[in-house]
Amino acid sequence: MQRLLFPPLKALMGSPGLRPLVPRVAPRTQCGCSCGTRCSLRPGQYSTISEVALQSGRGTVSLPSKAAERVVGRWLLVCSGTVAGAVILESGLSMVDWHLIKEMKPPSSQEEWEAEFQKYQQFPEFKILNHDITLAEFKFIWYMEYSHRMWGRLVGLAYILPAAYFWRKGWLSRSMKGRVLALCGLVCFQGLLGWYMVKSGLEEKPDSHDIPRVSQYRLAAHLGSALVLYCGSLWTSLSLLLPQHKLPETRQLLQLRRFVHGTAGLVFLTALSGAFVAGLDAGLVYNSFPKMGESWIPDDLFTFSPILRNVFENPTMVQFDHRILGITSVTAITVLYFLARRVPLPRRTKVAVGTLLALAYTQAGLGISTLLMYVPTALAATHQSGSLALLSVALWLMSELRRLPR
Repeated sequence: MQRLLFPPLKALMGSPGLRPLVPRVAPRTQCGCSCGTRCSLRPGQYSTISEVALQSGRGTVSLPSKAAERVVGRWLLVCSGTVAGAVILESGLSMVDWHLIKEMKPPSSQEEWEAEFQKYQQFPEFKILNHDITLAEFKFIWYMEYSHRMWGRLVGLAYILPAAYFWRKGWLSRSMKGRVLALCGLVCFQGLLGWYMVKSGLEEKPDSHDIPRVSQYRLAAHLGSALVLYCGSLWTSLSLLLPQHKLPETRQLLQLRRFVHGTAGLVFLTALSGAFVAGLDAGLVYNSFPKMGESWIPDDLFTFSPILRNVFENPTMVQFDHRILGITSVTAITVLYFLARRVPLPRRTKVAVGTLLALAYTQAGLGISTLLMYVPTALAATHQSGSLALLSVALWLMSELRRLPR
């Protein structure tokens, strides 16, 4: 058998671009043939030859599947972190136009800054809110928006360039190619949606003297797509990096798994409702807790007609809904914790359950503090970061409880 196998291996190793990646694996059985054909291997094993892909007449080496999965998983974990950074970074309306390449270079001379400032003075935010700011103050808010946009471009590159490289190298399975294409497409859509959102805050509204702000609908769409991108990247990363537990498929485990999925959806919906709170400044309507003013249910919940408009356009109703969703999320996570104690779980899964419970009450405390202190920017940003952390741990727990593939 050695005389049959080793000469072809030496011939292959002598070819340019071909190198052995793993030690040789003994064949399952003696083939007894004299044709020099490679013997079959046990399921899950691979040889040097099986990892060689000949494409377009040139030898290119693919990583073993497990090693490739680890590389792709770490890449997507980094990508999800860049998306989280984009969600947390504050943006504004100081940059009044959008160019993919041109705006990457900031103004460098006094004349360029004055021209940029004059463009800003033609829009509602300057006329109504910032009519007395100086050029130095304008530079500060301009660089805040510039940082957000440049970070968005970094997110796009973090997805698209490595994806093209991994695709070229053959490190993506067929199913993973579909996921990666969807994530890269969502990144591009997210950038376009961001500018569409900003445009709503630059539009003139002659009959309104309110503080200029972007449409709460477009803000929710922008945040929602970012959360979907974040969740998709993080879930895929965890699926590739964390080994699955061999849990017995009992009735209690099935019920717990379903409850975890529902709780994660509730956490996602609560985070999304925060976009309507931010878009309408609903956090400044009733700054008391647990009551809203002097009553549990305020009188101005249904001031708009038709009634459905109140859910998305009435600041009182938007704050009320966010409170209810937050309280329901904390209650569901508390119930989940006690349900999990009745099921024998691995240590790592128990850590995920405990972390989820601790974060839920921390996030609730941050939300209440933000409300009582009239929404200071730093505390509001911390509360928003907490929603991402809570959603991340919910996804981690879902990954811990996922079924083994058949």
